[in-house]
Amino acid sequence: MALSTALCAAPTYAQDSATTAAQTDLAAQSAERAFSPGYNLGVPSSPLLTLHSDRLFSESAYGKRIAREMEGRSAVLMAENRRIEAELRAEELDLAERRDSTEPEAFRALAKAFDQKVQETRRTQETKFQEIASAREEAQRAFRRTSIPILEQLMAETGAAAILEQSSILLSAESIDITDLAIARIDAVLGDGSELNEPGVEQP
Repeated sequence: MALSTALCAAPTYAQDSATTAAQTDLAAQSAERAFSPGYNLGVPSSPLLTLHSDRLFSESAYGKRIAREMEGRSAVLMAENRRIEAELRAEELDLAERRDSTEPEAFRALAKAFDQKVQETRRTQETKFQEIASAREEAQRAFRRTSIPILEQLMAETGAAAILEQSSILLSAESIDITDLAIARIDAVLGDGSELNEPGVEQP
């Protein structure tokens, strides 16, 4: 009787053991996913990722700071241009009024000097404009340099082999676009970039 009971109980024990093993495997898989950076942080798992590089810069805290600074410098330059333009216009009117009362040769010398002044002023102001444009481009290059390690970390987390520029791709799944995630990571690590001091990079 005891043997019969034991034999009848054997299948139940085996079934319970199989269920426990399956639950253990499932728990292990769940734990593995939970500790996986991609699962935990919402990082896509794909051999290829896409990125909007323009958005990465312009929508990051770093890029927004640069935009504000460049807009401020441009506004100062525009105000200076308007002031200089008003001064030159007044000087030109004064020169025109003196034309009838000035000897022709003397007037030609005054007019030539005024024209040279206008041309020199124009070159000076254009140089200032180019300096602002160059500062913006250098800030973008510095941003790319400092953001590369962060993008490399995202690649490591996803197991991706490459990050492609979204604008050069005809069609791709939205799930592999990491632009928003990259912006969040870069903001968390770099902030607005105002405290960065890279060798050879002059902060604008």
